Amino acid sequence: MRKVISVTLFTATLLALYSFILPVLNHNTLQAEKKKIILQHADIIEGGETETGSYRSVIGNVLFLHDNLTLKCDRATSYEQENKIVLTGNVHMTDKSVEIFGENGVYYIDQQIGELNGNVHGRMLDNSLVGKSKKAVVNKITSQIWLNDDAIAWHNRQQISGDTILLHLKELDAGGKRRCIDEIQVRGNAFFAARDTLTLSPMVYDQFSGKNIVILLNDNSKITGITLSHQAESLYHLYGNDRKPSGINYSSGDMIRMFFTGGILKRVKVSGNVEGKQYPENFRGDKKINLSKFVWREKENPFQQQKSLP
Repeated sequence: MRKVISVTLFTATLLALYSFILPVLNHNTLQAEKKKIILQHADIIEGGETETGSYRSVIGNVLFLHDNLTLKCDRATSYEQENKIVLTGNVHMTDKSVEIFGENGVYYIDQQIGELNGNVHGRMLDNSLVGKSKKAVVNKITSQIWLNDDAIAWHNRQQISGDTILLHLKELDAGGKRRCIDEIQVRGNAFFAARDTLTLSPMVYDQFSGKNIVILLNDNSKITGITLSHQAESLYHLYGNDRKPSGINYSSGDMIRMFFTGGILKRVKVSGNVEGKQYPENFRGDKKINLSKFVWREKENPFQQQKSLP
């Protein structure tokens, strides 16, 4: 049996949509209410039965609310037994701090986990960080976002890339309405590059690579420290007390730690099987000394037209 209803013609059917709202059994009524997912809008509603059980679908300008999370897509199908919703076409997830887009996805209601795939891209709403990948996982309970498969992110004048980028968000107020990223983990082919800010010609980049990177940020989205581990390499530009260029340093080791003040790199410490060399100033801007994995990919920034990086 298949049933199709036009929402625009039958406003009263919105009450029936609460059968589409998948309740979570909980003795705490208030907590249970927060865990319900509410269909706020759709152009068409469909329902029916399959061999695996009943399903309900909504089509056209679909909008769900789940606590402070908003889900939008072209079409959604609810599978009650699995307590999940399959999202198809122009998927958009957002709360008051971050938004993320994908072509398709799945949202697991009990776990409050969303999975997206296909041209995934997202940003902090304050534009402190933007990124993209082929797949992503959003875990609302743990405040974590995974960007998987050719993941790359831009943070001010800095570029972060790797096989996987894991973002952890910290609440800035008691209600969790404002959040910021306090830790970034990059796993596999990790690379961090930053535009040199003291001279603009030629344009040069400090570069750091390793298998894994951990980046710590303060409440103002300024980097406070970076640790690279396993086959770590660094290439950074040096300045004298008069702020004039004085050469380029290359180092490698088991671990590289970077210390920042006010978001500006101040000190680098290399440990374990340390090797290094110093290039004279006339090598400044010479692409031959760049680390092997360095590529500046700013043009791939999916929000470039909305906010150009300075």
